[in-house]
Amino acid sequence: MVIQWFPGHMHKARQEMKKILPQMDLIIEVIDARLPFSSSNPMLAEIRGDKPCIKVLNKADLADPAITTVWQQYLEREQGIKALVISANDDRFVRELLALCQQLVPHKVASVKKIQALIMGIPNVGKSTLINALAGRQIAKTGNEPAVTKLQQRIIINDMLVLHDTPGVLWPNLENHHSGYRLAITHAIKETAFENTDIALYAVDYLMQHYPDALFERFQLDALADNELEMLEKLAQKRGCLKAGGVADLERVSKILLTELRNGQLGGITLETPQATELEWQQVLVKREQKAAKKAARKLKR
Repeated sequence: MVIQWFPGHMHKARQEMKKILPQMDLIIEVIDARLPFSSSNPMLAEIRGDKPCIKVLNKADLADPAITTVWQQYLEREQGIKALVISANDDRFVRELLALCQQLVPHKVASVKKIQALIMGIPNVGKSTLINALAGRQIAKTGNEPAVTKLQQRIIINDMLVLHDTPGVLWPNLENHHSGYRLAITHAIKETAFENTDIALYAVDYLMQHYPDALFERFQLDALADNELEMLEKLAQKRGCLKAGGVADLERVSKILLTELRNGQLGGITLETPQATELEWQQVLVKREQKAAKKAARKLKR
C-alpha cells in the first residue's frame, strides 16, 4: 500500500519556509524518537545549507532508550547538527534547549538582537507542546490529530529567542513505503489515508521480529504465531475481539493494538534503526535510477 497525505496548506508552508530561512539564525526540527529518519523532513537537508540545526528527539519516553542513544550519535555525525533527546513531560529540556541555542549561535549571545529560530516538524511529533513549554504559556494549539497548526506564527520566548513556527509538513511523495507505514503507526498521518488493519499487520510483523517480549507481556501470550495475520487473529482472541462464529474482528483489534502502541503501553518501542533506514534509502535510490532509465528509454522510442 502506498500512503499519501499532503493537504493543500502544506505546499504553501514549504514555500514560506524557503522564503523565511535566509532570515533565520538556526533551525529546530522536532522529530519522533521512535522513528527519527521517517519523521525528519528530507526537504530540510536540501534547504538548510550551513545553518546550525537542533534535532529534538521528542517522545523519548515512548522509544527504546538504547536505540535512541544510537540515533543521537548518528545524527550528530553531520556538520552543524546537535541532537537533543527529550520527553514532553520533563521540564528540564527547556533549559537544555535554550542553552543549546546559545551554544550554536554564540555571536548573538552578547548582542541586543534576539536569536531567530525556525521551528519545524511533521504532524503529531509534539512541536506545539514543545513551544508551549518553552514559552511557559499556552500559545500553540495542541491535539492528538495531525495537522493542528495551519498558520505560521512568530513567538517571543524570552529576551534571547524568537521562534518562527510553521505548520506540520509532510513531503508529497513518501518514496520509502516503510516510512509511510511507520508514520501511520505513530499517527503522524490521518486515518483517512490508510487502513488500520494493514498498518496493524505491519506493526505486528515488526514487533514479532524485534520486540517479541513486548507482545508476550502485554497480551499474555504463550507463543508467537507463524505469521503476522495469524498473530493479529491471536491478539483478537486474547482481547475478545470476535464476530459471530468466533471470527476475529481484525479492524477492532487493530485499533486497540495501534492505540496501545502509540500510548507506550507495550513499553519503549523504536520502529527503525540507522542501519535499516540506510539500506531502505539505497533501495529508494535504485528505484529512482530505474524509473529515470525507463523514462529515458520511452523518450528514445518517440
